[in-house]
Amino acid sequence: MHRFFITGISTGVGKTIVSAIIAEALEADYWKPVQAGELDNTDSDKVARLISNGTSKIHPCNFELKTPMSPHAAAKIDGISIDINHIFEPKTTNHLVIEGAGGLLVPLNDTDTVLDLILPNYKVIVVSRHYLGSINHTLLTVKWLQLKKYDVSLIFSGDENPTTESIILKKTGVKSLGRIDEEPSFDSLVIKKYADQFRSALQSL
Repeated sequence: MHRFFITGISTGVGKTIVSAIIAEALEADYWKPVQAGELDNTDSDKVARLISNGTSKIHPCNFELKTPMSPHAAAKIDGISIDINHIFEPKTTNHLVIEGAGGLLVPLNDTDTVLDLILPNYKVIVVSRHYLGSINHTLLTVKWLQLKKYDVSLIFSGDENPTTESIILKKTGVKSLGRIDEEPSFDSLVIKKYADQFRSALQSL
């Protein structure tokens, strides 16, 4: 059973939507180790609403922080410190989708970042979305992961930008699993549509 770690080139690029699509496509479990902000509507809550299969299980976060900001700063406001030794991958015999917080080098504390949560056996999927500066952000994210010898692939979200995407793929050499278009909204039917589209590519990883 595979572990898929979902990270993004920035915040708000579509990690939670991608996580829901992968969970639906593979009937995989979902886990977000650290949630910062939106405790009344967490990413776990969103994924639970978006998937419709009867197999996936949503595993609880290890740290839920009140303020929507970098986890190290949100934890300080809450009067706690995030210790990655207290972050435990849930026990499951199913595939597991793991969603990071923000980007790859977002700090969890004074020494650890989101990157330190990624184990060697994880398959890492980077969500890239076009905006001014996104080429640089994507290349930096992928290169960091490649330096650490991770198995990396890309998913593009939002409107297509062929010039941006082609240079990213040429410079990184990683596989694109596909695209999530700019949809008016995302519900379980839209997620299922993309799950059907992505299933074959995900199963080939």
